[in-house]
Amino acid sequence: MNIQFKKGVLEICVLSVLAHKDCYGYELVGEISKRIDISEGTIYPLLRRLKDEGYVTTYLQESVEGPPRKYYRLTESGRTEEHDQKEEWMRFASSVNALLEGTTDAAD
Repeated sequence: MNIQFKKGVLEICVLSVLAHKDCYGYELVGEISKRIDISEGTIYPLLRRLKDEGYVTTYLQESVEGPPRKYYRLTESGRTEEHDQKEEWMRFASSVNALLEGTTDAAD
């Protein structure tokens, strides 16, 4: 998949996964990698930015497999952002799909 496509949708993918459940970084990579090939190194800078913007908070949870894990949780602001981005994506994808299919009745 084109790297620019991935960069453009990674934030909404992260927000969407976190809207369904809290995750630690490696788990988040695993969830997204089921559908889009990404590396661990691309997630952490994004998570840091989302935290700085107030869309996620973090907490530590003990792990039976080693040291405590840092989990990421959406804030109310993050839930609003996820909802807004999802709606915007659906409109955008619909318009792009209409263009690719050669139709002229795409929504503006």
